[in-house]
Amino acid sequence: MEWKKSGIMVSMALMLGACAHRTPAPVTADVASFNPKVRCSADVDPEHRVVLEMVDTLMARGKNHAALAHLQESVQSNQEYWQRYGQLLAKNGDLQRASLVFTAMRDKCESGEAFHGLGMIALKQNNLDKALGDFETAVNLSPASAAVRNDYGYALLLAGQYDNAQYHLRTALELQNGNGQSRQNLAVAYLLGHNQAGLELLQETYHFTDDELAYAKKLAGQMEK
Repeated sequence: MEWKKSGIMVSMALMLGACAHRTPAPVTADVASFNPKVRCSADVDPEHRVVLEMVDTLMARGKNHAALAHLQESVQSNQEYWQRYGQLLAKNGDLQRASLVFTAMRDKCESGEAFHGLGMIALKQNNLDKALGDFETAVNLSPASAAVRNDYGYALLLAGQYDNAQYHLRTALELQNGNGQSRQNLAVAYLLGHNQAGLELLQETYHFTDDELAYAKKLAGQMEK
């Protein structure tokens, strides 16, 4: 009897192990077979947190294909996992699968991350109107997200809405304590909006360098064309 119980426990452990390593869809499957089983939990257990931190490290080093491979190795039930999954698909040029992930997140979770992802895809597809709508929804759902504020501000820049862009990019800059991509984007917004006081604030408060300003002027010149 004890042997039978032991055998049952081993079988269950093997089944659980197989489930833990089941991928969202076969990595080589076509788009029609890709069906992301998105879950909306906000909780991340310590073991899964280690994986997400490793993925973030790889992304910071530009190793996006390796980062995606680690996510494909197992499925997590939290939104942070799926947000990274969709983001990495998009970064690696797989916009169709990325759109499926973020659409599933939108429909099941109604999260700011979902609309942010859809906005980024729309921007990559040169659909500025849709990007603006998705980013606006994302900002309303996640107002304290520096990434969302920055990307919405950048889209507003592309739309020529410089004053509105300055507001959201300034928010992003403050949320990141003066760091991040919003530094350059905000400088471009100030240049295009002829806001000299804003540029001086960047230089005095956030130590915006002459080299950074020169690059911002180059970007601003490209946007004006």
